[in-house]
Amino acid sequence: MKGTPYFFDRTDAGRQLAERLAAYAGGPEVRVLALPRGGVPVAYEVAVRLAVPLDVFLVRKLGVPGQEELALGAIATGGVRVLNRSVLRSMNIRPDQIEQIAAHEQRELHRRELAYRSGRPPVQITGKTILLIDDGLATGATMRAAVEAVRKSAPAKVVVAVPVGAADVCRDFRRLADAVVCLVTPEPFYGVGMWYKQFGQTTDEEVRALLKQAEAGSENTF
Repeated sequence: MKGTPYFFDRTDAGRQLAERLAAYAGGPEVRVLALPRGGVPVAYEVAVRLAVPLDVFLVRKLGVPGQEELALGAIATGGVRVLNRSVLRSMNIRPDQIEQIAAHEQRELHRRELAYRSGRPPVQITGKTILLIDDGLATGATMRAAVEAVRKSAPAKVVVAVPVGAADVCRDFRRLADAVVCLVTPEPFYGVGMWYKQFGQTTDEEVRALLKQAEAGSENTF
């Protein structure tokens, strides 16, 4: 039986997460990068409360055929691909299937780059403290791809921050990131959406609106 939700919705989760990240507030070198789409409402609240710039970092999960919610890996901006070897072995997925799935997700990644940025260049990563934020960590595949891709741009520090995550996955990220913040790590985990009272799908329109609001606020601040 599932437990009581810790968060009303992603906005509530973002506000709670911002409290734990208060040490980064106002830092001139701090940047918040959200993993679309569900991570954007969470990250927006963090960025606004910390008074730091917000941007998206595009990552696409590679779902197992017929079980798309199960990640066999992920791809990210910059040509990064991360594969979950244990899932590949257990599900007996062929290399040609992986390539077909990756090609499809690459097209969607490119579409979202165009849709979300509207011509805006991405925020500067080199030498910055990057707060990578999503609405939760289940397998962690998309976040691993994001961390690996961000590292290519030589940031000063990478912080993985989520409202909720599987305990073992959050522990694993301590080897990959410079710091990890998982507000709650319920056992058994069930899934990210179980710990939100409202967990509807975030739309492209919501993502664009939040990015526009954050950009307007940033222009008034910096």
